Amino acid sequence: MSRKRTTDDGDELLARLGSLTAQARERAEQQRSRVELALALQRGMLPRDLPAGPGFRLAVQYAPACHGLNVGGDWYDAFAMPDGRVGLSIGDVQGHNIEATAFMGQVRAGLRALASVTGEPGELLARTNDLLLSLGSDLFATCTFMRLDPATGVLESARAGHIPCVWATADGKSGVAEDEGGPPLGVQEGSDYPVTRYRLTKGGVFVLLTDGVVEGPRLSVEEGLDQVVRLAGIAAVAQMEAGALAAAVIKGAERVGHEDDAAVLVVGHDGLVAPEVPRVQP
Repeated sequence: MSRKRTTDDGDELLARLGSLTAQARERAEQQRSRVELALALQRGMLPRDLPAGPGFRLAVQYAPACHGLNVGGDWYDAFAMPDGRVGLSIGDVQGHNIEATAFMGQVRAGLRALASVTGEPGELLARTNDLLLSLGSDLFATCTFMRLDPATGVLESARAGHIPCVWATADGKSGVAEDEGGPPLGVQEGSDYPVTRYRLTKGGVFVLLTDGVVEGPRLSVEEGLDQVVRLAGIAAVAQMEAGALAAAVIKGAERVGHEDDAAVLVVGHDGLVAPEVPRVQP
């Protein structure tokens, strides 16, 4: 084989390697741009301000996914309702991309809009479910919606396929909320969402979260929820600020090794004297 032929083959190999490297760089740049766009959309769609009122405190924390394109889809929201009560929602869209982020915006906007028609959590989720099905999307979302009455501390909760929330009282009791729940939003027509009533006692807290906070390679959902229960119990007894508890819960998500977004919404009440039992029978 001639020396010229060997040189030509080497030049061709280098040229191909250079082309593959350039393509890999281009794909990496496109992926990075998509992640940045999804994250920017995500943050832009989340509320900047939370309702404030005498007696109750709200705090939120959000941590984007740590790996790849697993960003977009988790949300939290809190807003004043026409009857003076406060609407609280948290949820997670199936999928982690720009499309999931856009769908998240539709779900959150739909909940807010329909809350002006009906504030009853079960009916609100049912109507939102019908709305999402009418849009014809292949995506679906899990969600918890709560209606808080600041004057009485009563929380009315309905759950659509979402992980349960955590509660704690100032006398050291804590646990995972027990409610029946219904299917995720955007899956099944005519779905029902039972409502469970709780009472937020003086010094007590409720912690709403997404599965990125409690589920991952290092911990099961049950273990992750137990971790949040312990944190909430300590916070309630120590009378920690809602913001400090939210920060501690999102920090604890690092132990989970989550590959998903993580969102936390804490509601606490510091001006209400009420019975110790957190659950109120309908």
